[in-house]
Amino acid sequence: MRYLFSTGVSVLLLLLPLGSFAQISPGPLAAAHAELEGVFNCTKCHELGNKVTNAKCLECHKEINTRIRQNKGYHAAPQVRKKDCFECHSEHHGRNFKMVRFDESSFNHDWTGYKLTGAHRTTDCRECHKPDNIQDPKYKTDKETYLGLGQECVSCHTDVHQNTLSQNCADCHNTRSFAISASFDHSKTDFALFGKHRQVECADCHRKETRNGRPFQQFADVPFANCTSCHTDPHHDNLGTDCKACHSELGWQAFAGQDRFDHTSTHFPLKGRHQNLDCWVCHDRDRNAGTVFQDRLGIRTTDCATCHKDIHDGRFGVNCAECHTEQGFRGRNAWDNFNHNRTDFPLAGKHQEVDCRKCHTGSMVDPLDHHACTSCHADFHDGQFVKNGAAPDCDACHTVEGFAGSTFGFDQHEKTAFPLQGAHMATPCFECHLSDAGKWEFASLDTRCVACHADVHQGEIGAQYYPEQDCAQCHSPESWFQHAFDHSQTNFLLEGAHLQQKCSGCHLRNEEYQYGKFKNLGTECLTCHADVHGAQFSDENNKTDCSRCHGFEDWSAEKFDHSQTNFQLEGRHAEIACSACHKPSVSNGETIIVYKIEKYACTDCH
Repeated sequence: MRYLFSTGVSVLLLLLPLGSFAQISPGPLAAAHAELEGVFNCTKCHELGNKVTNAKCLECHKEINTRIRQNKGYHAAPQVRKKDCFECHSEHHGRNFKMVRFDESSFNHDWTGYKLTGAHRTTDCRECHKPDNIQDPKYKTDKETYLGLGQECVSCHTDVHQNTLSQNCADCHNTRSFAISASFDHSKTDFALFGKHRQVECADCHRKETRNGRPFQQFADVPFANCTSCHTDPHHDNLGTDCKACHSELGWQAFAGQDRFDHTSTHFPLKGRHQNLDCWVCHDRDRNAGTVFQDRLGIRTTDCATCHKDIHDGRFGVNCAECHTEQGFRGRNAWDNFNHNRTDFPLAGKHQEVDCRKCHTGSMVDPLDHHACTSCHADFHDGQFVKNGAAPDCDACHTVEGFAGSTFGFDQHEKTAFPLQGAHMATPCFECHLSDAGKWEFASLDTRCVACHADVHQGEIGAQYYPEQDCAQCHSPESWFQHAFDHSQTNFLLEGAHLQQKCSGCHLRNEEYQYGKFKNLGTECLTCHADVHGAQFSDENNKTDCSRCHGFEDWSAEKFDHSQTNFQLEGRHAEIACSACHKPSVSNGETIIVYKIEKYACTDCH
C-alpha cells in the first residue's frame, strides 16, 4: 500500500477491487461540492501527499480570492486570513452538511470591514443580507451568500427624503435610531434658530405630506424670506409685511417697535411731540393681535379732537391747527389774541413765548427792523462764520424754536472739511465743538483723529502702520471695534483659522498693555499655542515647526504623511484609528500622546 500511494492514485485504482473505491474517500461531499464526487476529482481539491490547500479552494472560489487580494471583507481580516479554509469549511460529512455555518451571536462583524453600531447590533442578519438589498446581480439570486451588499445607508434603507437632501445620512442621523441626531446643528443651515424658534417642533416648520405615494417631510427649500412664509399676518396687511420692525424671535408679545416702526408708512405720520409718545398712549394695549394698532384707522392728522379734549369748549372750532401745532399746545398768537400772522413777521417758535414789550420797546405801531436775526440777537459765535466781511444769518443753522440745537444737518456737514461718517453721525455736536472752557468752536478745528481721541497705541505700533497717527489706517468711523488693518503688511500673513480670530486673540491685553501688545510678538506657533506633544517634534535647536503636520484651517494633521515615517501603514494597520497605536503617557506631570515610537516589531503591540 505504501508503494501504491507513492506511485499515484491511478495505480491504486488498477490494483484495488471495485468495491474498495468508497474506502478511499472519508465520506460523501456536501451538496455544493457534489459534482466533485469521485476518485478522479480528488486532485481538484487535494494535492497528492499534502493536505487541502487554500490555493486549491481559491481557484474555484474566485470572488473570495478577489476580495482577499483587494483586502476587503471578512476573509481579508488578519484574524481570518491566517487560517486554512478547511478549519471553518470542512468536507466529507455528507450531502446535507452545511459548509457555510457560524454562530451569529458570536460572529465578529467588525472583521468584515463594516462595524456594527447602534441598532445594527440587534438587527437580524437576514434583515440586511437579503436579495432586495444586494446590488450586484451575480449575488442577488444566491440564497447562501453574504456578499454584494453596499455599505451606504440607502443600500438597506429607503431614502425617505426622496433625493432632496445629501446621501450622507450621517450628517443628521446616527445608527441608534432614525430620529435626528443630537449632533445636528441648525445654525449651520441657512436659517439659524434663535429665541422661540428653538422651542418649535421640527414638524411645525418642516411639514409632513405624501409625495410620490409615500410619506414625506420637507427639509430642503423651506421658504423663510419673510415671517409670513410660516406665520399668518394677524394684522391683515394693515401694518406692512416687515414683522421684524416690531417683533423679534423672543416672542410675539415682546414688542420692540417703539423706536423701530416707521409710522410714516401709515396714514398718520408722527410729528413733533407725537414722536416722543409711547405707542400705548394712543393705542389700546389690551386688544387682540387682529386689531391691535388698528384702533385708529381712518383718523387724520388734523382730527386732533378725536384724541385731545377741546379745552376751549368749541369756542374756536375744531381746527386746532389754526393756533396749535404738534410741537405743543402753546398758542402761536400774541397779545389780546392778536393775529400776528397778518403782519410781515408772523410769530413762530420761541417768538410766540416772548412778551410783546421785549420787542416793541416803543410804540406798538413803530416799525421794527427784522430782516435778520442779528437785528435783535447778538452774534453768539463772535464772528467765527464771517466770510468776505459778511456773516450768514442765524437761520442758516437755527430756527425760531430756539438757539439750543441746530438745523445744520449731515448734508451740510458733508460740504465741510470733515464730512460725518459712521459713529460721528451719532455724536452730539458739543462733543467736538464745545471746549472745556464752555466756548463753542467751529472754525479752524483740527480734523485729525488724535485731536479728539487719545492715541492708545503710541509707542506700541510702529509709525509705518499709521503715518501721522492716522487712526483710519486700522479703524473705521463706524466703530473702534471695526478693524480694517491689512495684516499682510507685517511679517505674519493671516491664513485659515487665523482669519477668524479677533485681534485680541493674539494681541493680548493685560495691565501693561491695556489695548493689546503689538510689537515684538513671536511668529512661531508656540508663541500662542501650547505644545501638546511635549516637545516630541522639536529639532536640535528646541524649535517645533507645527506646519510640518498642521495647516491653518484646523488642528487636524492634514499634512502628515505616515508613509514618510519608518513605519508605513499597510493592510489592517491602514484601517485602525491612530489612538490604537499612539497611546497617552504621563511625562513631567502632563499627559501627552506618544507619537515617536522607537520599536516596530509586531510583538511590541500585539
